[in-house]
Amino acid sequence: MEIFQKTISLKQRTRGFHLITEEILQHIPELKLYKAGMVNLLIQHTSAGLTINENADATVRNDFETYFNRIVPENPSLYQHTAEGLDDMTSHIKTSMLGSSLNIPVTNGDFNLGTWQGIYLCEFRNRSHSRNIVITIIGEKYEK
Repeated sequence: MEIFQKTISLKQRTRGFHLITEEILQHIPELKLYKAGMVNLLIQHTSAGLTINENADATVRNDFETYFNRIVPENPSLYQHTAEGLDDMTSHIKTSMLGSSLNIPVTNGDFNLGTWQGIYLCEFRNRSHSRNIVITIIGEKYEK
């Protein structure tokens, strides 16, 4: 069993749900060395989340943004924690709903995701931010 870990910075993105599967893979060529295992992704922020969902139709990501804005509105009368703006507390709530980490199986040096699955960065702040992700791979490497 081998363990590999690194922290990466994603490029800045605007508010919304962004497909980042390929960007993550570009940062971890070491994944190709693993026959089987697990990858854990942890976003080191409390105002953005990670999830796995539809990777083909961008309207799914638009619908997520619309839905989350309806169930967690930026209404100043609802929150006390607004030091950084109306999107402050709402971002924390949305992150708690989706989560800040993912576990993805590794098979034959690649993520073992379903055909229509991709990794989303869920950016909940109104301004663009660079986001850090800790990537941990635990698994069995191919024999040399």
